[in-house]
Amino acid sequence: MGKVGSEIVTAVGRDPALRLVGGVEARQGVNHLPLMDGSLVPLGNDVQAILDRTRPRVLVDFTRPEAAMTNVRAAFKHRVSPVVGTTGLSPDDLAEIADLCAATGVGAVVAPNFAVGAVLLMHFARIAARFFDHAEIIELHHDQKADAPSGTALATAKAMRDVRGTDLIAAPTTKVTLAGTRGGEQGGIHIHSLRLPGLVAHQEVIFGGLGQTLTVRHDSISRESFVPGVLLAVKQVINRTGLVYGLDELLGLQ
Repeated sequence: MGKVGSEIVTAVGRDPALRLVGGVEARQGVNHLPLMDGSLVPLGNDVQAILDRTRPRVLVDFTRPEAAMTNVRAAFKHRVSPVVGTTGLSPDDLAEIADLCAATGVGAVVAPNFAVGAVLLMHFARIAARFFDHAEIIELHHDQKADAPSGTALATAKAMRDVRGTDLIAAPTTKVTLAGTRGGEQGGIHIHSLRLPGLVAHQEVIFGGLGQTLTVRHDSISRESFVPGVLLAVKQVINRTGLVYGLDELLGLQ
């Protein structure tokens, strides 16, 4: 029933290859979700009970980190493949998901961003990071986003650093007159977070070199932008046995 969840419910209902069998909503006020054909599917606030009742192949999670891991563990317990779009998962969380995949033989997809354009932005940023020593990231999101910086920004910075095998060069600032002005820093890349009403999800990576700059930017105008990536993951995860992080592998970008 959330902003992204509602888009996914609608998209699954429209896709002839998929069937929505149930939903979980913490703020539950009704017991069923209406589908486009007029039928109803169970809606509850207990993920274990819904999994027991509906026996799905895949569970899609767009919640919060503390809830996501509970939902993921329940999915593996029922041998259901999780597709997770919740940001803010820690390296320990990802390691646990990988271990659960190995123990059960069930595949999982975790992506910091399901918008195909955002995935391409990260791909292009990795390419550019081989040729530029200096870069900064600006990420812009709606004012209700709980975490900062975004998972996409952190994943982008990590990918840029990893492709080089060494940190980028962060420009030194010898005098800071307002704390936090230069943002956070990861891998020699400063990350700046904006939170404003009217925004959805946006990111730009600015590279600097001798006499030139290069900017790569992506904008999610609406949450519909996440739908194609989620549906792709839902359809492919059932044929996987391990953890797939990000959509690069599913899109053939690796």
